[in-house]
Amino acid sequence: MPPLDALATWPVPTAAGAVVTPQGTVATHGPTGWRTRIASVTKLLVAYACLIAVEEGTLDLDAPAGPPGSTVRHLMAHASGLPFEGDEPIAPPGRRRIYSNTGFERLGEALEAAAGMSAAEYLHEAVLAPLGMHASELRGSVAKDGWSTVDDLARFAAELLSPTLLAPATLAEATTEQFPGLAGVVPGLGSYDPNPWGLGFELKGTKSPHWTAPGGSPRTFGHFGGAGTFLWVDPDAAVACVVLTDREFGDWAPPLWSAVSAEVLAAYGTPPHP
Repeated sequence: MPPLDALATWPVPTAAGAVVTPQGTVATHGPTGWRTRIASVTKLLVAYACLIAVEEGTLDLDAPAGPPGSTVRHLMAHASGLPFEGDEPIAPPGRRRIYSNTGFERLGEALEAAAGMSAAEYLHEAVLAPLGMHASELRGSVAKDGWSTVDDLARFAAELLSPTLLAPATLAEATTEQFPGLAGVVPGLGSYDPNPWGLGFELKGTKSPHWTAPGGSPRTFGHFGGAGTFLWVDPDAAVACVVLTDREFGDWAPPLWSAVSAEVLAAYGTPPHP
């Protein structure tokens, strides 16, 4: 059975997915043109827009942003000390990996100030339009209010496998651990020490259990969302997977996501994984 066929057995009203390799989209399941809320997967798109702004010289990773002592880099790496929600820091910058929607909202404000346009406009011009992601849009918070389709996110996954809008070196830095060794919580999964994160991208590292394939490379990166959505890329196996559902994240999700990710990796990864 093709790996994505397992989505038909999930306890969700709607599920759609795609597998992407350097050859393009090689497998799909469900209504891939269905537009839905992608929740925190939005952060990947916004982070990519910020990286483009850095390359253009519009944004500086080490410019002050967020609470005192914090920079754009801290905000992107969830190391600013801001809490999940709220404006009062709960740790000094660079001391703990505190996953923060507020931190990403401060990042969006920094992008808007530097670019002289709304984050939604910049995202559209820098990422969505060039990649042909015409069904995607930001409807509110840069942390969680993106809407998209599997077809569009498969285009983005292809970009992450072989960047055209960014220099490969920039993407390599963004998917390398920032502020190494910080411990912290992945919301809904648990505490990890260390809890590696790149510039907007969660890194698998040695986290176990995890929502991606257990046998995947430690360099696997991506994000999941509270709307029951995920996107991961395993650069060593040259494969990516996108799945969107319309059931809120809960205990049902990580084991099913991990299982289907393992099957995708085994079937489509290069070289094949056992």
